[in-house]
Amino acid sequence: MNMNKLFAAVVLSATLMSSAFAADHYQQIRNATGRIEIAGKTFLIDPMLGKKDAYPGFENTHNSQLRFPLVELPVSIEDTYKGVEGIIVTHTHLDHWDPEAQKKLPKDILIIAQHEDDAKLIRSQGFKNVKVLNGTMQFGDVTVVKTHGAHGTDEMFASSLSEILGEAMGVVFTAKGHKTVYVAGDTLWNADVNKAIVKYKPDVLVLNTGDARNLNFPDAGIIMGTKDVRHAYEMLPQAKIITVHMDAV
Repeated sequence: MNMNKLFAAVVLSATLMSSAFAADHYQQIRNATGRIEIAGKTFLIDPMLGKKDAYPGFENTHNSQLRFPLVELPVSIEDTYKGVEGIIVTHTHLDHWDPEAQKKLPKDILIIAQHEDDAKLIRSQGFKNVKVLNGTMQFGDVTVVKTHGAHGTDEMFASSLSEILGEAMGVVFTAKGHKTVYVAGDTLWNADVNKAIVKYKPDVLVLNTGDARNLNFPDAGIIMGTKDVRHAYEMLPQAKIITVHMDAV
């Protein structure tokens, strides 16, 4: 399957999401921010809610001269969290958890963090209902499962860049009689991703595929890219694949 056809299928999958899920739904908001509704439960993923051009580009990355976000939010801030069971913060990098989210989100809303360090940081920002996803959490019929990944290569983590990259989790959403959704998060394709796909056999994959790179390590990304979309298709040709975290998308 050539890449043009592959990405046509990717775009189509997002369009067909509501019919594929029946009442379930994935709403792409901007960048890595999205809403997932499954079995009547709704979750907000990685809220970056700042206005267009709010933040300077990340140093030592391609196009670092560009401020981000590149586009405005397509919905109001209130609509991003309206009716959610909780907000899943896969990690606390600026492009996943920004000052505007910290300022505007209700302080009593449930925030789900990857580990205690992130939870402690979020609590220090005034949030009163922060829980760590150590393994699984249950929301009615919906099970939310933590998955692992690698936000860079072994070489990067052996350098001073490791402190900047840190850890990031993914999540799987399962519910009997509903599609299984795997949100991989900020990760390269590694053994943890393979393990999650083999174990859960997701019907829908949401992949962060901007191929972001640090200029000191030009030969490898810190998240997935086009080759990983092909890999996902080859492993799960019947799955719906949604590619996000690509500059403005």
